[in-house]
Amino acid sequence: MSAPAVKAQEPFNRKTLFWGIFASLLAAAGFFLLSTYAPDFRQPGNGGATPLSKSGVGYAGLVGWLRLTGEAPLMARTEDDLARDILLIVTISPDSDQEALRRILNLRQDQNTLFVLPKWQILPLQGHEGWNMKFGRLPGSVVNEWLGRIADAKIGAGQSTAKQLDIEGNMVAAPEELQWVADKYPLIAAGNDKAVLTELDDKPFYILTDPDLINNAALKDPEKAAAALGLIAVLQPDDGPVMFDLTLHGAGRKYDLTKLLVEPPFLALTLTILIAAALAFLHGLGRFGPPRADQRAIAFGKRALVDTTAMLMRRAGRLDELGGRYAALMRVRAGALLGAPHGLQGKALDRWLDSRDKEQAGGFTTRSQAADEAKNLTQMQQAAERLHDWTARRLGERR
Repeated sequence: MSAPAVKAQEPFNRKTLFWGIFASLLAAAGFFLLSTYAPDFRQPGNGGATPLSKSGVGYAGLVGWLRLTGEAPLMARTEDDLARDILLIVTISPDSDQEALRRILNLRQDQNTLFVLPKWQILPLQGHEGWNMKFGRLPGSVVNEWLGRIADAKIGAGQSTAKQLDIEGNMVAAPEELQWVADKYPLIAAGNDKAVLTELDDKPFYILTDPDLINNAALKDPEKAAAALGLIAVLQPDDGPVMFDLTLHGAGRKYDLTKLLVEPPFLALTLTILIAAALAFLHGLGRFGPPRADQRAIAFGKRALVDTTAMLMRRAGRLDELGGRYAALMRVRAGALLGAPHGLQGKALDRWLDSRDKEQAGGFTTRSQAADEAKNLTQMQQAAERLHDWTARRLGERR
């Protein structure tokens, strides 16, 4: 007995191939969305003066301190968050987003907002992610540039003689190289007409000129930690929640053009293109109707040869010269068929052919000139038919 034939197996199963393509498309879509929106969810805790930074100039300690002693603080990432009517603490660093500060000032003109100015120059500490080292004060021009965007004031040029500050009954040591502004009615005074915490006259905006009263480096002192809660309690309306701003440090930025593809109003266009692509893909999976046989580039037969020649003449742009040549060909052919004397050429042959036409004087010459002057396909076809009909009629008369 012969061995049973082994059924050939396909190298790839269609279902497996389909699910592989689907998984690849799904992974590509997920990668696109994550790469587009990942910066919005990245925590700006890079060691700078941010609410999530654990470095000496950061404010993660204050966030944790508020969480332990009361309601957990909120984080503002969008403009909708910034519009909430609660105390907002805006911590400014030298590399903060100036456009984000402008939006905050416009959105919160009637809401309590505490602005904390920068003070120190820092550099990342190699080998310790999130740590930094302090190497000097920021230039007064840098601090005044940020302060000038909020209020018409400047950082004091001279050193304050105050050794201690009174913060809601808590006497704390004045920070190193105290930073202050001139104000006759300070909320926290650093001597005569010198303010560490001041309030604007026309808006509920508060400015803390020296961040060393509430940052991480300050909270290692128990007295300053208690004073920080007292400072916030003064500004906090009705003992409500506190919110820290993250937009100034990069959260919620919408400068990515790829977001236009997946957010209104262009989301509808993106979905339309994807659906059209999916329908085209599904259409290509199956064959509709019987298969169409491949045709020859040049068909057989005299008529096909004539059509092909005409097509080549048309593409070559030689149709303007074809009428005169066809008239010359028909002159020679008509002379041969009608028995013209040997040696007649050109106009002499035309006159002889005209003499064969008893119905119209100059019949052949008129038709020959019309073919020679034809400029398009329609005129050329009409002139050629008239020449052919004239020759056929003369041959009929001769027989």
